Amino acid sequence: MYAIVDIAGQQFKVEKDRKIFVHRLSADEGATVEFEKVLLTDNAGDVKIGAPVVEGAKVTAKVLSHVKGDKVIVFKKKRRKGYKKKNGHRQCFTQIQIEEIVG
Repeated sequence: MYAIVDIAGQQFKVEKDRKIFVHRLSADEGATVEFEKVLLTDNAGDVKIGAPVVEGAKVTAKVLSHVKGDKVIVFKKKRRKGYKKKNGHRQCFTQIQIEEIVG
């Protein structure tokens, strides 16, 4: 069984016991979170498509850790003007493990 769920503005395909990285959630490590914006569920060929969400469906997940992603270098330059800017950015992520899909 799998589901397509909207987590923090992004859509993810989730299955039971799968670990995924999502944008930083405000929950503590070890806490259980529920996502109720389930857009699609598939249970061995029985597909339910929501309009916009599937009624009564939810996904339960456990927060494993809060981490930062790899550094991305942002470099801006205008030729012949002497303008150069170098900046770095690391995105904050939360690693979650899917525990249960209801729906």
